[in-house]
Amino acid sequence: MAKPLFLGSLALSVLLAGCQAVNTTSGGAVGVERKQYMFSMLSEQQVNQMYAQSYQETLNEASQAGVLDKSSANAKRVSAIAKRLIGQVSVFRPDAAQWAWDANVIDSDELNANCGPGGKIIVYSGLIDQLKLTDDELAAVMGHEIAHALREHGREALSKAYPLQMGTQLGSLLGVSNENLQLANVGVKYLMTLPNSRANENEADLIGLELSARAGYNPNATISLWQKMSKASEGAPPEFMSTHPSSSSRIASLQAAIPKVMPFYKQAKGG
Repeated sequence: MAKPLFLGSLALSVLLAGCQAVNTTSGGAVGVERKQYMFSMLSEQQVNQMYAQSYQETLNEASQAGVLDKSSANAKRVSAIAKRLIGQVSVFRPDAAQWAWDANVIDSDELNANCGPGGKIIVYSGLIDQLKLTDDELAAVMGHEIAHALREHGREALSKAYPLQMGTQLGSLLGVSNENLQLANVGVKYLMTLPNSRANENEADLIGLELSARAGYNPNATISLWQKMSKASEGAPPEFMSTHPSSSSRIASLQAAIPKVMPFYKQAKGG
């Protein structure tokens, strides 16, 4: 029994030694202050490089399929809104102003948008067209996605996945049954992974709200946006089983934060 205990202690030591607390962004007026834990062996530059390659492959595939939209009204709107939002990112992290930002529209019915590590933005036309988004609502979506990149939620997720994988391998080494391992994985998923994912979503909501307000987009549009998303997502799983907060709890959190950012919006609009 001594050998498995030694291996378990060694694995734990490796995990703890490789983990460090970081502050990826300032808290802003919305007060996002949670410390994040990243593996030092997984640098920001590595993650950004990996994602940039994947992003380019996605664009190449879209271009070959004839769905990479560079000239439509939607593409022009996304480009203009991205420029204004990116102009505010230094409020949360000055180094992000130097990222190789890029924004593209893909012609698809998918109701989605994302901003990956390093500032690579994709908006799917279905989100704009099917929800009939105003510029303020589109800015709310894009601000939310940019916030994920600023907070490095992608690297945080990868940093979390690595020790989980090591734990599974260690469990196998110690002779734990497959059934117990599967049960443990489910427990970890719902007690650790999903609550943190919901926390990440809340952070992105709040930082995105402030970004869009500072860029001159009406913060109240985030409420109408999620009301539209809620209607489009009828039949979605309950909050406990989802990585995203329910629309009602999300809207309540945003409504509470709007007074904190409204002065920035008024200032951006000239008083």
